[in-house]
Amino acid sequence: MAAKKDAKKKDGWQKFDVSAGILLLGFAIPVSMFLWAGNRTLRIIKHSEDDHIPPTRWLASVLIPIGFLVWGLKRKSVNGSGAITGFFVGFIMTLANYCFLACLIAFFVTSSKATKFRAKEKRKFEEEYDTGSRRNWIQVFCNSGMASPFALLYIFEIGVGQRPINFIDDFSASWFAVGVLSAYACGNADTWASELGTVLSSTNPRLITNFRRVPRGVNGGVTLAGIIVSALGGLVVGLAFYATIQLTISSELLSSSPPQWPIIVLGLVAGLFGSILDSLLGATCQYSGIHKTTGAIVEQAGPDVEYVCGRQLLDNHSVNLLSNIITAIVMPRVANALWPY
Repeated sequence: MAAKKDAKKKDGWQKFDVSAGILLLGFAIPVSMFLWAGNRTLRIIKHSEDDHIPPTRWLASVLIPIGFLVWGLKRKSVNGSGAITGFFVGFIMTLANYCFLACLIAFFVTSSKATKFRAKEKRKFEEEYDTGSRRNWIQVFCNSGMASPFALLYIFEIGVGQRPINFIDDFSASWFAVGVLSAYACGNADTWASELGTVLSSTNPRLITNFRRVPRGVNGGVTLAGIIVSALGGLVVGLAFYATIQLTISSELLSSSPPQWPIIVLGLVAGLFGSILDSLLGATCQYSGIHKTTGAIVEQAGPDVEYVCGRQLLDNHSVNLLSNIITAIVMPRVANALWPY
């Protein structure tokens, strides 16, 4: 009995250490960007007026995030900590590039609606549905992943404003922009797959590692409906980015740049890639079990829990953050290799 307790305690600490490490890595990236940005700001001050940010953009960067966060609080999509964190994320995205803001809005609005979809059904197999349906600061942070650091890099390396994707003449700006798009496409696709795929499919999902049937809500379980909606979730973010490019960039500049429509396809691919990666990490590094009394899916082992898959290495937040970071780093390389010149 003592050996079992020691093993359980060891697994718990192992999960805590790895999860904390992943989260600290996520914190370290934006913090290091802020420190670097301070040094960069001192250099920008010495430059010409070309680096000047119009007052209207500062105003928009404050008012637009506040408007959407008020909407989110009224609809109970975020709690207080999530709203505060979301404001700072929205401020950075709006200041950097309205295309980034469009991606954030597409993610926030559609994923919030997806989370509320068929709530009664989800409560039957999700133990923490009621608490998880309102995003807190950790969820906002993890779903932003690499988007905030990339947006900061865009501001301090490129400046503010919208630019067409052009890896030949504007490599850095294109790289950061595709990274932001991919991060939000990954987050939206994963949310759509989790929140819509589980209730739209009439059959239980299959575990992505061995394709055996598992109960709904198990980490790493996939369905055809889930795969389709994850691709659509990424597609929506790509469409938002593309529409904003068309609305905010002059036709003369667009005509002299590569075609921008592949950004829509890239959003779909990033969403699908991120969702599959999230499922693989969930099936292998995140514990899933069935509570014998309630039948709910739980992420902690216990005497009343029947093991399904995974190890107690990461929690759901760590899996989301890690898949988000990897997708945001990988997809700009894919875009650079395949973008039509």
